[in-house]
Amino acid sequence: MDVLERKKKIKLCADIALASAKNATTSWSIALISEAKKNDENEILVDNLLGPESRFKQQKIIRQMNSCHKRVRSKKILKKSCSISQRMKKMGPPKSNLAAYIAKRLVKKRTQVLQRLVPGGESMDEFSLIKEALDYILSLRVQVDVMRNLANATEVLNQSNSSNVFD
Repeated sequence: MDVLERKKKIKLCADIALASAKNATTSWSIALISEAKKNDENEILVDNLLGPESRFKQQKIIRQMNSCHKRVRSKKILKKSCSISQRMKKMGPPKSNLAAYIAKRLVKKRTQVLQRLVPGGESMDEFSLIKEALDYILSLRVQVDVMRNLANATEVLNQSNSSNVFD
């Protein structure tokens, strides 16, 4: 296994551990687990990391992902049927309300970026996206703190072992 493969496996394990800590209660944790399970090679690893109750979690994840896909499909149908908003976009911004138009475009672009950053964010509305993003950021911060403490503890152990060798 080369360095890149190790890096990918470590990231996968960290993502699955982060998602399993949430017990598949958030959309981003469900998205992380389902994305990892798409690859047959990772499925055994994911099952081992999730533990024996993973069958229950898998069924829960499948149900929740199906409901997310239904929501996305209905949004797409709704967007296609709204021909008025499409005509408004073709006409361009209204001259009298240019500042509001620019602000809405900025918010829309930033929302799209956030949707790409949060796992499963593509299928969320704005309110859910912000709620999930805050929870995801908090979980990532906790994960970084745990990894930092683990690295510090390993460093301390290595220093104490090396000093024992010279004694």
